[in-house]
Amino acid sequence: MDSKIFTNFAAHFKNAAFFGRWCNGNTTGFGSVIPGSNPSRPTTKKQLLKQTNMTNLFSLEGKVALVTGAAYGIGFSIAEALANAGAEIAFNCRGQEHLDKALAEYQAKGIKAHGYICDVTNEADVEKMVADIRKELGHIDILVNNAGIIKRIPMHEMKREEFQQVIDIDLVGPFIMTKAVIPEMMERREGKIINICSMMSELGRETVSAYAAAKGGLKMLTRNICSEYGEYNIQCNGIGPGYIATPQTAPLRERQPDGSRHPFDSFICAKTPAGRWLNPDELGGPAVFLASHASDAVNGHVLYVDGGILAYIGKQPK
Repeated sequence: MDSKIFTNFAAHFKNAAFFGRWCNGNTTGFGSVIPGSNPSRPTTKKQLLKQTNMTNLFSLEGKVALVTGAAYGIGFSIAEALANAGAEIAFNCRGQEHLDKALAEYQAKGIKAHGYICDVTNEADVEKMVADIRKELGHIDILVNNAGIIKRIPMHEMKREEFQQVIDIDLVGPFIMTKAVIPEMMERREGKIINICSMMSELGRETVSAYAAAKGGLKMLTRNICSEYGEYNIQCNGIGPGYIATPQTAPLRERQPDGSRHPFDSFICAKTPAGRWLNPDELGGPAVFLASHASDAVNGHVLYVDGGILAYIGKQPK
């Protein structure tokens, strides 16, 4: 194969490991199966072009993604996936200590992330952060509204201020963030907004009245942004995570002193058709899909990455 052509095609594959496996260390012609290779892999110019087009469809090269609350947990995993797809990552924290720790963790994974101190419920903070990102990185192509909190308090015992705090961070925050970035998306007639919803966008559960109210509202905000700004080629969708195995949920998965499973662990595994907690990196693929051109015709949708919980009524008792 001509070395220039080989280089040009290789440039389409950000994952060098994949390209290396495909060519199997052999740069023979496209017209025949490479000795020792898997015949199902592309071996002709037409097949490679088709594979390249599909790769480009999910590529985020040249894009700037702002992921709120991406210092750890779900937000970090989503930001990592977007970075691996080619995006430049910006994220926010409310404190310098968390910011510095997160920057070090991104660096350890080979990701050059850009961190900002910002409270998503403070419009002045948000406007400054967005302006700084535009100045330092360029326009924001992808916004992931991930920052959120939950307070598990019976509703009749919950103070108004506690309820309001959850609403402010989980619902008002995404409104403020979206309001700050969407005018430029309208001007450019292109943009991707991903709101991190929840199964509580659909279901109720004891002690999470504020969280369910906020996440239910976020689902409807997602649909309304789609309805109001779809004509500007802006797609706004949501991801509804199931129960994710993070350090924050680790106590719920610990074995009891008698060796039995934690009751909540047993409950979740019995309620989930997959029979397990999900891993944070399993949210990466859906996030890349919704952030890329692959989802240009998907708008106003919440993609539930829950292992099947919302589709499952549960097993019949024996």
